[in-house]
Amino acid sequence: MPYRGRFVSDGWQVPSPVGRSLVHRTSTRVILSCAAIGVGGGLFAAGAGYAAGLIAGIAPMLYGITIGSHFLPSAVALALLKRPGVGILTGFIAGLVGAAFAPHWILRFLGTGLLVGALLELPFFITRYKNWSPWLYYVAAGASGLILAAGTFIALGPEHYAPWFWALYLAMFALSPIAFTWLGRVIAASLARAGVARTLTTGR
Repeated sequence: MPYRGRFVSDGWQVPSPVGRSLVHRTSTRVILSCAAIGVGGGLFAAGAGYAAGLIAGIAPMLYGITIGSHFLPSAVALALLKRPGVGILTGFIAGLVGAAFAPHWILRFLGTGLLVGALLELPFFITRYKNWSPWLYYVAAGASGLILAAGTFIALGPEHYAPWFWALYLAMFALSPIAFTWLGRVIAASLARAGVARTLTTGR
């Protein structure tokens, strides 16, 4: 975005009211976009949460299939908006929405939303948000899934299930986030083609 400002007598350039207004409008649009994505993702995650409960009772080794639903909103926000903090903010909003439909899981939804958003955004933070290569999304998603799987592995105890169970369980935790992150990037690309990202950039 071109800088809009004015020079004062001492030679320093300060933002003009027009520039400040444009930045404010853009920031507001980004926040509203995160909210919209978070609401949609939260509704999806809420449904996936109930499905996860069903899967846990029938085929617990496949439980990791649903964990990827928590990655979807943050992946969409990061791929579409490409701005610092949007993954964490969108994940938090998605957690709030999901918790509204399952109050007994409020800590799970909020904690997972924040953690997933932070983990998915971490590679871009490390690169100072200058590198948005697709492979960074997938590495972050797969690694995050394994981190979450390791937590449940320790909590449940490896002695309670057979090795084949854990192999399948951990594989689902790694592959599901990658699949949903890919889906999130597809959705973001569709929104970008529709002009959503261009509108946010220009503030019009």
